[in-house]
Amino acid sequence: MDRKIVTRFAPSPTGQFHLGGVRSALYNYLFAKQNKGIYILRSEDTDKERSKKEYEDGFIELFNWLGLKPDKFFRQSERTEIYKKYLEKMVADGFAYVSKEEIKEEGQRGEVIRFKNPNKKITFNDIVLGDITFDTTDLKDFVIAKSLSEPLYHLTVVVDDYEMAVTHVIRAQEHIANTPRQILIQEAIGAPRPFYAHMPLILGKDRSKLSKRDPEVIPALEYRDLGYLPEAIINFMALIGWNPGGEREIFNLAELIEKFDINKIQKSGGVFNIEKLDWINKEHMKKLSPEEIEKNILKWLPKNMRNPKLAPLIFERISKWADVATLAESGELDLFFKAPEVDKAKLVYKKVAPEKIIQNLKLVIKAISELSEDNFTKEDVKNTLMLIADAEGNRGEVLHPVRYALSGKDKSPDPFIIAEILGKNETLSRLQKVI
Repeated sequence: MDRKIVTRFAPSPTGQFHLGGVRSALYNYLFAKQNKGIYILRSEDTDKERSKKEYEDGFIELFNWLGLKPDKFFRQSERTEIYKKYLEKMVADGFAYVSKEEIKEEGQRGEVIRFKNPNKKITFNDIVLGDITFDTTDLKDFVIAKSLSEPLYHLTVVVDDYEMAVTHVIRAQEHIANTPRQILIQEAIGAPRPFYAHMPLILGKDRSKLSKRDPEVIPALEYRDLGYLPEAIINFMALIGWNPGGEREIFNLAELIEKFDINKIQKSGGVFNIEKLDWINKEHMKKLSPEEIEKNILKWLPKNMRNPKLAPLIFERISKWADVATLAESGELDLFFKAPEVDKAKLVYKKVAPEKIIQNLKLVIKAISELSEDNFTKEDVKNTLMLIADAEGNRGEVLHPVRYALSGKDKSPDPFIIAEILGKNETLSRLQKVI
């Protein structure tokens, strides 16, 4: 091809934007960028009753957050005069006609503009699916406008693609049925046929088509509000229906631009797996600096829990930033802020005599008392406790009661980490209390 590659993503601002649309935008963006072409974002807002600015603002905000900024932006409601000229010419040239008929919504007769179907077979080559043939006779004479100033989807999309010199139409497979109508209109107005690539369906875990009504499907911007990283959303969506081959699964946007291959888009559906998204998100979180990780964790914690020493412990247990708040709300972090209620029986390790447990705890208290408060680290605490545990001949006899005394939980982080976060005084206080 000697033409500049131009792709477009054309959402309709008639409802909340979902992640399926992100994949469509992403593939168009990747293909344009790797070919040094142009990526267009086009708001298909000709449905005056259902289109709302808040929905348009929503997907623009989303794409800015994801880093998928378009080279050009158009709004169809601002292009009515352009569509009108094409409609007038199509009627004049005999490709369309005005039809008086009953308008269902209004219960009265009015005029619509119908395309005059030549009733022929159309074959087009799809980059993903190969040759596809339709008999357009089944489409009959279809409506392309309610009036000269009220064009409908099939006309506007063809006119816009022609006027904007779009070379590749990369979109979801549910649009395949729209393609024959659009090819007929292209032929009528003398527009070249773009290359088509219809992406596979996005499936749920049960491999049925993912619906906007499924509980795991939420508006796309809510993933930002849950603390997912934009890099992870991009990475995850890219791999639903395409992969570059090999074992590697973690990519940033620049790497995806380099590796994307439109010819490797899969025919079969790709599964939307939230556990996979969480894993990918955690892998991208690991690439952040310790300072950035700490800053985000503290931001998501309640003000009374913002202890920087908690950050490494919390980071091990989360896959997105909202998990930080969930840990706090569930009481999982309470042990660091108030002394636990201790069940005396649970302090005893196996069948060790209580007197022996008390003796070991006293040894621990004495040793910890001698540590410097300024350098009360998990490493220092661990070295100190291990010396006692090894000397007593059974680590469990020493470490189990210490951990339980500090946490009050059957399962908790190791006692060295807890001690460092609590600090020397609170550690000693809790150990003394259980004696």
